[in-house]
Amino acid sequence: MRLKLAYTRLAVVSVVLVSLVGCDQATKQLAMSRLRGGQPRTYCGDVLRLEYAENPGAFLGLGTDMPPWARRALLVAANAGVTLAILGAVALRQSVSPLSLCTWALLAAGAIGNLIDRLRYDGLVVDFLNVGIGPLRTGIFNVADMAITAAAILLIWGGLGTTAAAAPKPQAR
Repeated sequence: MRLKLAYTRLAVVSVVLVSLVGCDQATKQLAMSRLRGGQPRTYCGDVLRLEYAENPGAFLGLGTDMPPWARRALLVAANAGVTLAILGAVALRQSVSPLSLCTWALLAAGAIGNLIDRLRYDGLVVDFLNVGIGPLRTGIFNVADMAITAAAILLIWGGLGTTAAAAPKPQAR
């Protein structure tokens, strides 16, 4: 029974990783071939904007001003180490809920997608999506960033549910 459960977990994580990393890399290749050097393309009344960007930093350009060697060490080596730790923890943990398993797989997939870019493009990550209304806009992001954001939301949501469940209930008088 345990072996079957381990194979099921491995299959779920593999499907999430292959699907998301594949989608991330395919959309980045499309962005490079169709958007690089061109004007932004807008859709749905400029709610969705496609524009090519190469991001040397992390989320919303954090770390862009760091020296290149430090940025590379942090955003490549640390990313790889944390990703391996996540995958190792998920693989070794005896019991993990399906939601938790998918959450950690989303986080690892997003990290892997951006890590591939950093290794292929001299420390840069290809971004191309931007959403917003009028002047209220997101930063430019990619599919890997969406996976990381979804994982963060699920982690927060799961943590809030755990906290609420663990809180003592008021006694009736």
